Amino acid sequence: MGTGDKYDLVIVGMGSGGMVAAELAATLELNTLVVERHRVGGDCLWTGCVPSKALLASAKVAHHLRTADQWGLPALPVPEIDTSLVWKRIKEVQQDIATTDDNVERYRQMGLEIMFGTAKLTGPHSLDVDGTAIETKWILLCTGSRPVLPAIPGLEEAGYLTSENVFELDSAPSSIVNIGGGPIAIELAQGFNRLGIRTTVLQKGPGILPRDEPELVEILIERLRAEGVDLRLNVETTGVKVGDDGMKVVTGTDNGEPAEWAAEQLMICAGRLPNIEGLGLEDVGVTVGKRGIEVDERMRTSVPSIYAAGDVAGRFLFTHSAAHEAARAVRDMFFPGKGTVSSMVPWCTFTDPELAHAGMTIAEATEAFGEDKVEVHRLMLSHSDRARADGTSEGAVIVVTGPKHRVLGAHILAPAAGEMIHELAFLIKKEMAFNELASMIHVYPTLSTSIGQLAAEVAFEGAKKLQWVTRFARA
Repeated sequence: MGTGDKYDLVIVGMGSGGMVAAELAATLELNTLVVERHRVGGDCLWTGCVPSKALLASAKVAHHLRTADQWGLPALPVPEIDTSLVWKRIKEVQQDIATTDDNVERYRQMGLEIMFGTAKLTGPHSLDVDGTAIETKWILLCTGSRPVLPAIPGLEEAGYLTSENVFELDSAPSSIVNIGGGPIAIELAQGFNRLGIRTTVLQKGPGILPRDEPELVEILIERLRAEGVDLRLNVETTGVKVGDDGMKVVTGTDNGEPAEWAAEQLMICAGRLPNIEGLGLEDVGVTVGKRGIEVDERMRTSVPSIYAAGDVAGRFLFTHSAAHEAARAVRDMFFPGKGTVSSMVPWCTFTDPELAHAGMTIAEATEAFGEDKVEVHRLMLSHSDRARADGTSEGAVIVVTGPKHRVLGAHILAPAAGEMIHELAFLIKKEMAFNELASMIHVYPTLSTSIGQLAAEVAFEGAKKLQWVTRFARA
């Protein structure tokens, strides 16, 4: 059981959060046990970020072949795509990561003890793992989340795909209906469509990606529809059935009118639920809320010796947020009071173009500070030299500032927007003024030049107020 009477730390779950926490614990030379019930890597490697981005990479190549004439090249008629080869590549990418960076032996070589099994809390400092009693000073729960299954009559009988099993297929279906309009649904819809899979998206509300800047979402919607994605808004689904031809049929209403949508497969992308079942949380007094295990700003649960991080804690359901939270939790355990997590978490939806988000939307900033205190700075990519040269001028950079020009929010629709958002996220986190960025030289020609241009405009406006000084200088 290790070198002492009990472990310093037991981490439950070895996904995005658990792996980072384990590596930090190894660096601190803590006597650490990691319990994993399935496989190292979690959702990110096996059902989320990695396979979806591998899919999107293949889909982008197919799209560029079809549309090469936009770059002065002959457009190539892409024959029917053998998606089994795409799915084969996805699995190869996963295995490459699983056997290198996410290899369990790599963690064991760090000095960590790894146990495969199902953990259940038995006390503030104890767990049971498949009949083995474990004692520890601290516990970190990183058990992740799983797809929500909406209560649609006939769904179970008809069968469906989710992000957990779609990449376990040998090939893609010929047609698919996605229920849901969040990031997972939209990314996969564009990827499927570009691979020649007839794709329909059914969204219950009036728009997709409701947490992002609406102005940029509208541009993205136009792009998706132009590419051929059948995106339906204001849909109510009432049932699922299987037709005589074996096709799965979703019944419901489209803007109040009766409608049906048929496809070879149905995919559910309607949100996620925290994996809390079977952990024994209630037995030891850990409080659970609507979004998951309730934690404070240091990721502590209602039981002081038990922390939670990542999707199971329900703050932000992103790999990068899980990693941040888990590292801060371990820091707080062993350096008390030093593990406060950041509430400013940027994110990106990896469509083409990408949609990145940091801080407040225009509406959120206006509500918080008042319309007269908020300024919105825009630069359309049609004014970016690099975007025009690359043939990717569809999109914009939007920066929202408040009192003293402090950056409150940033939103980018552009190729590699996820790479561009970080300098703006840094300004938000540090509560810096946007014009402070004007003094930093941006490489030209890059898409990030647009951010520098916007910052310079703010600085130039400030310079106008000092015109009177130049009169004395010229005298």
